[in-house]
Amino acid sequence: MPRVWLMEKQHMCSNADSSRHRANSLRWCLFAAVLVIAGCASNQPYGINLMPAPDIYALGDIDPFEWLDPAVTPPYQGILYATDRAPSDNGLSFYQNKRGNVVRMGVGYLESGMEDFSWEEARKVSLAKNRPDNYPIRVKGVDEFGILDRSITAFTDSGLVGIDLEKPREQFIGLINEKLAMSKNKDIYIYIHGYKVGFENPLLVSAELWHFLGYDGVMIAYAWPSTPKTLAYVSDLESAAFSSHFLKEFIEVLAEASNAENIHLIAYSAGTRVAIGALYQMALLNDCHEKETVREKLRIGHVMLTGSDFGRQLFAAYMYNGLLNVSRQMTVYMSQTDQAMGVSRWLFNRERLGSMWQEGELDQRGIDFLNRFDNFNLINVTAAEGAATGNGHAYFRNSPWVSSDILMTLMYDLTPEQRGLVRSAKSPVWHFPEDYMERLTHSLETTNLIHPDQLSPDPVAPQ
Repeated sequence: MPRVWLMEKQHMCSNADSSRHRANSLRWCLFAAVLVIAGCASNQPYGINLMPAPDIYALGDIDPFEWLDPAVTPPYQGILYATDRAPSDNGLSFYQNKRGNVVRMGVGYLESGMEDFSWEEARKVSLAKNRPDNYPIRVKGVDEFGILDRSITAFTDSGLVGIDLEKPREQFIGLINEKLAMSKNKDIYIYIHGYKVGFENPLLVSAELWHFLGYDGVMIAYAWPSTPKTLAYVSDLESAAFSSHFLKEFIEVLAEASNAENIHLIAYSAGTRVAIGALYQMALLNDCHEKETVREKLRIGHVMLTGSDFGRQLFAAYMYNGLLNVSRQMTVYMSQTDQAMGVSRWLFNRERLGSMWQEGELDQRGIDFLNRFDNFNLINVTAAEGAATGNGHAYFRNSPWVSSDILMTLMYDLTPEQRGLVRSAKSPVWHFPEDYMERLTHSLETTNLIHPDQLSPDPVAPQ
C-alpha cells in the first residue's frame, strides 16, 4: 500500500472518528437538554398540588363522595403502598432510589397544606373546576409492615429474612379485605408511576386518584426504584424491567389472598414498562391455559397505559405472544402533543406506544390485526381538554376529560362508546368529540348508573 495513501486514509479515519465523537457528544448533550422537559412529574419529593377536578365532577354532574358515611372509620388512615426500593439508611427520606430486591409493604400518611378545612370545604375545593388556590398534599410519614415473603429468593440478603415471614403479608391483605368489605366496588387499583420521581410521588398521585374515586375500593401505590435525576433515564429503564418481576409477584399474591373482584392497573410513562413486563411474564407462565381460566385466576380487570414510553413494535410482538390473554380489558391512551414521547422516539429511533400515529402510517393489515381484539382499546387524547398542558405528557392528571374517562371506566366499567368516545367503523382508534362531556353524562343517566336526583344541585365552585 502506498505510504501517502495510508497517511490519507489514517487522516480520513481520524476525521471520521472525530466527527462521530462530536456527533455522539452533541447527541448526548441534546439528550440531557430535552430530558428536562420529558420528566414524568415534578421533582418535589414531599408534595404536589392536587390535580384539576375531572369535569364529570367539576361540572356538578356527580358527587363521588355521596356514598361515604363520615361516621364509618376506615381500617387505615392513609394510602397503602408496595415498593421494591431499598429502605432509607440516613433518616432523611423514607426509601432510597436504589433497588431493594424485595417487595416491602406499608401505609403512607398524608397531610394537606390547607389548615382548618372542614370536610365539606375540602370537598367543594377539590371538586371545583376553577380553584382559587392550589391545594397541596404531602407525605408526612410511613409505617412499613415488612417484606412480602413471596418476593424473597435464594439471592436475598439473609439479614433481611425474618422469622415470621407471613405476618407482613397477612397484615397487608387483612387491611385490604377489611376496606373492601365496606366499599361499593370490591376492586383494587394499583398506580405505577413514571421516570424521574422519588418514593413520595406515587403515594401522592395514588391518593388524588383515590380521592376522585370517592375512596371506594382499595388504592395501592407501587413505587419502583426510579431516580429523580434527569440523566438516570437509561438506568431507570433497566430498573423498570427488573421491577416487573416484583410487580408480578405482588399482583399474584393479591389475586390469591385478597377478596377483590378485580385488580386494575393504572400505569404512566416509564411505569408502563413495569406493568407491561409483569403482564407479559404472567402471560408466558400461563400460556398452556385458556385465557378465560387465566383471567379468572388473576382477576386483572382494566389495564390503563398512559403516556406509554414503550416500543410500539415490541408491544405488538407481545400481543402476538398472548399479552392480552391476561387482563379483561387493556386501554392505551395516545397523544400527538406529548413532547416526552417525541424525545423518546428520537432517542430510540423507534415509535412509542404512547404516540398517536400519523394518518396513513398504519396500513390495513395493521388495522385488521388491532380490530381482532375485543378487549383492547386505543384512545387518542389529542383533542381532549387540557391534554396539551405543560409538555403534554401528564394528561391523565392535567386533562379533566381524560381523568373523567379513566375514572368512569374504573367506577362503572363502561365501554368507550358508552363513555361518549367516537370512531369510524374501520378505525381501531377512539377520539374525544367536542361534546364529550354531554355524551358521558347522558350515558351515565340513560344506563341508570346515576339518577337525576343524584346530580349535584348546584355548582361546587366556591364563590
